[in-house]
Amino acid sequence: MRDDLGTAVQLAGPPRRVVSLVPSLTEALAVTVPERLVGATDWCTHPAGLDVARVRGTKNPDRAAIAALAPDLVVANREENRELDVQRLRAAGVPVWVTVTESVDQALTAMHRLFTEALGTGVPGWLTEATRVWSAPAPLPAARALVPIWRDPWMVVGGRTFTGDVLARLGLVNAVTAERYPHRELTGLHDLRPDVVLLPDEPYAFTADDGPEAFPGVPTVLVSGRLLTWYGPSLVGAREELATAVGAVLARTPGGPPGR
Repeated sequence: MRDDLGTAVQLAGPPRRVVSLVPSLTEALAVTVPERLVGATDWCTHPAGLDVARVRGTKNPDRAAIAALAPDLVVANREENRELDVQRLRAAGVPVWVTVTESVDQALTAMHRLFTEALGTGVPGWLTEATRVWSAPAPLPAARALVPIWRDPWMVVGGRTFTGDVLARLGLVNAVTAERYPHRELTGLHDLRPDVVLLPDEPYAFTADDGPEAFPGVPTVLVSGRLLTWYGPSLVGAREELATAVGAVLARTPGGPPGR
C-alpha cells in the first residue's frame, strides 16, 4: 500500500493499535474505530473525554512514547506534522501513513483511503454524509472573505489550503490566494477590502474583544476554528453552521450582501 505521498507502507494486516498525530484524524478514528486508537497528541481535543495515551504535540511528538505504545500504524499529515518526525519513526520500524488534505476533496479522499485501504474497514457513515453535504451548491453570495489565523504578526489563510477551499465551497471568495499562509501588515489587510472577516478561535483565539476592532467598518464573525480547519466527522455539520453564521452577518450589511 502507498500513502497519499506515494510512500510504501508495509503492514502485516489491518492495524489494531493506531497512534494519531492529527486532531482531525484522531476524532475520525475515535468515532469510527475507537478500540484501535491507543495514542494521540495533546492537541487532540475531540471527541470530548478521549481517554488514550498522549504523545505531546503535533510538531514535537514524543517518538519514544509512540514507540512504547507498539503501534501497528501512526497516522500523520503533510502539513500538520514534520517530515523529520515521520522519517525517524519509520527508521525506528514504525509504519507511518501520511495524508494530504489541501482541499475538501483531498480530505474526503484521504479519509476514504485511510479507512478502506490502510485500516481495512468500510466507509464510515459520517464520511458518506460529509461527502454528500459538501457536494451541494454553494449557499452564500460571492462575498470577499478574509480569514486571519494569527496576530502580532498578522497571518491569514491563503490559497491551496483546506480552509481556502472551504470558503470557496461556501461561495465566498478568498481575499488572499498568492500564498498559503502569508504574513501581512494590518494596513495591507485593510487594502484587500474584504466584505467580511472570519475570526476563528484557533490557532489564535480571537474573541469579541480581540480581533474585530482591527477591522473597523468591516463585518466580522467569530467562528469555531474547528469548523474551518478540521476535516473529520465535524465536516457533517460545519457547512451549515458556517453558512448560517456568515450569512447572518452579510444579511445585516448595509446594502445587503454582494451579488454573485
